[in-house]
Amino acid sequence: MPSLELDIALSAERLRAVYQGQANRILLRSRDGRKVSLPAHHLRPFLTHDGVYGSFELEFNSAGELLALRRVAPRGG
Repeated sequence: MPSLELDIALSAERLRAVYQGQANRILLRSRDGRKVSLPAHHLRPFLTHDGVYGSFELEFNSAGELLALRRVAPRGG
């Protein structure tokens, strides 16, 4: 399956629009420079009081549909 590596550093403050229902997607950039528009609810399992931080692998099918999002390293890892 195709995959992308993402380094995510989103503070709780930056995610406030999601909490308030003003946004439902997060625009990220993969390590190879591709833009990814990710539905915000996929980040919920990784959300802490500080926000979402770490390195992640996004796996998708040939149609571009998300199959899995996995943390591969914690913040600073």
